[in-house]
Amino acid sequence: MNASRSKGRAAVLACSTMVMTCTASYAQGSAAAGDEGAARIEGLQQQLSEQARQIEILKKAVADQEARQRELQRSLGQQDARPATGPTEGAQTAPNQNAGSEPDNTQRSVRVGVAPSDESQQPPVVAPLFEQPGILTPKGKFVLEPSVQYVYSSSNRVALVGYTIIPALLIGLIDVREVKRNTITGALTTRYGVNNRFELEARLPYVYRSDATISREIFTGSASDAVFNSSGKSIGDIELAARYQLTDGGANKPYVVGSLRFKTRTGKDPFEVVTDCVTRCVGNTTGTGLPLDLPTGSGFYSLQPGVTWLFASDPAVFFGGISYTYNFKRSGISRQVLNGEQEFIGDVEPGGIFGINFGMGLALNDKSALSIGVDLNSIGRTRQNGAPVPGSVRTQLATMLLGYSYRYSDKTTFSITVGAGLTRDTPDLTMSIRIPMTF
Repeated sequence: MNASRSKGRAAVLACSTMVMTCTASYAQGSAAAGDEGAARIEGLQQQLSEQARQIEILKKAVADQEARQRELQRSLGQQDARPATGPTEGAQTAPNQNAGSEPDNTQRSVRVGVAPSDESQQPPVVAPLFEQPGILTPKGKFVLEPSVQYVYSSSNRVALVGYTIIPALLIGLIDVREVKRNTITGALTTRYGVNNRFELEARLPYVYRSDATISREIFTGSASDAVFNSSGKSIGDIELAARYQLTDGGANKPYVVGSLRFKTRTGKDPFEVVTDCVTRCVGNTTGTGLPLDLPTGSGFYSLQPGVTWLFASDPAVFFGGISYTYNFKRSGISRQVLNGEQEFIGDVEPGGIFGINFGMGLALNDKSALSIGVDLNSIGRTRQNGAPVPGSVRTQLATMLLGYSYRYSDKTTFSITVGAGLTRDTPDLTMSIRIPMTF
C-alpha cells in the first residue's frame, strides 16, 4: 500500500514537472515572438519616416523648380493672359500651397473662366532700344530713370562759289567744310502707373553740345584750314507723355500700347543764339556764318502720336512701333546776329517726321537680356513763308541698335544701348545708359 502511494506521488510529481516545463517553453516562445514583432514594427516606422522625409524633399524641389520656371517665364514674357482651364492648374500650384502637409492625390476643382491677374497682362520685359519703353509701370508704382546719351556725327559739305563755263571749268572758289559734332544729354525721366494699363511720363534733359568746323576761308588768300569751335549747354526741351495698353497679349496675339508725346521748347532754340553774320551772311563773302553758341532745343513745339507692339514667341520677344511727329509752325521769327542786330526770317514750319522701328529681344538668363533693332525716320522738307526752303530735301535717317540689360534687383535694372548710323545724314555713333529704378 505504501508502495502504491509512493508510485502515485511520483506520477503526480512527474506530471507537475512536465506542466511547468511546457509553461516555461511557451513563455519563452511568446517573448521571442513579441520581440520579433516589435522590431518589425519599428523597422516599418523608420521606413515610413524615411519615405515621408523623401516626400517632403521632393515637394520642396518641385516648389523651387516651379518658382524658377515662373521667374524665367516672367523674364521671357511668357505669362499668357488666359483663364484657368481645369484641374491641371490647381495641381501645379499645389506644392507651393501645401508644402509640409501630407500629399493629396484627389483632383481639385477649379472654376473655369477665372480672369487672369493684372500682372500677367503686362507686356514682357526686353532690353530697351528706343525712346519709348515697351512695358508699362504697374499701378501705384513710381519709376525714376536717370540716363546719359552720347552722340557723335561728322559731315562734309562742298559749296561752289562762282559759275562754270563748261562742266570741267569753274570760275570762282570751292568752299569745303568738315563738321564734327559731339552731344551729351543727361536726362531724368519719371513714370507713374495710374493703373495697370495707363501711365504718365515726364522727361527733363540737360544738353551739352560741342561743334568743330574745319574750313578754309574764301577770298582771304589763306593756304591752310581754320578750325572754328562753338559749344552750348543748357536745359533741353522738356517732354510729357502718356501711354495706354490697348490689348491684352497672349500666346498668339501681341500686346499693343498707344502713346502720345508732347515736346516743349524750353531749351535754347536756334533763333535765340547769336550768329557770326558780320562777314558771312546773305550778300557777304567771308567769315563763318555759324552760331557762336549752340542751341540746346529744337525751337518748335511738337506732338507725337504712336503705337508700339510686343509679341512673345519662345524664346524671343519681337517688338516694333510706328509714330508721326508734327512740328507746330512759328510765325514772325528773326535770328540774332552780332552787334544786337536781327535778321527777319518770317514763318517757319519744319517738316513732319514719320518713324518706324522694329527689333527682337532674347533673354540670356533670368537676369540678362539682349536686343537688336533698327530705327528709321523720314524727315520732311522745311517750309518758310509757305514755300519750301531752297536746298531743303526730305532726309532719311536709319540707325542699327544693339542693347543689353541686366536686372540688378527686383527694383533696379542697368541698360546700355549702342547705335550705328546707316545713312550719311544719321549720327555715326549713339550710345546711351539707363538705370530705371522702381519705387
